[in-house]
Amino acid sequence: MSAADVTERDVERAFAEHGRRLGAEVLKLTSPGNAGVPDRLVLFPDGTHALVELKAPGKRPRPLQQRVFSRLAAQGHPVTVVDSKAGAQLFWARNRWRFGGGGER
Repeated sequence: MSAADVTERDVERAFAEHGRRLGAEVLKLTSPGNAGVPDRLVLFPDGTHALVELKAPGKRPRPLQQRVFSRLAAQGHPVTVVDSKAGAQLFWARNRWRFGGGGER
C-alpha cells in the first residue's frame, strides 16, 4: 500500500492497535453537540493522558478543529495531530517514558 492509498481510518487503526499493544487505553471520543473535538483520548499507565487528532496523510485540521484545539491547549490539554502510520509510531516512541520504560520526556 503506497502512502497515497493510506486513509484516515488506516492511520487511526494503526495508532490504536500500537497503543493498546503497549498497554495504553486508546478511547475514541464522540461528543454530541460539540464539533471539533479530537478523535482519541489516550490514557497512559502512569496516569497521564494525551489528546490526538488523526488525519489522512497530508490532511490538516479544519478551522473549527484548530479553534477547539487552541482552547484545549490553553487549558493545559494540548492536541497532537498524527497524519501517517509513521507519525503514529513516532507518537508512541516519544511517549514511551509514560509506560515506565525510559524514552523521551
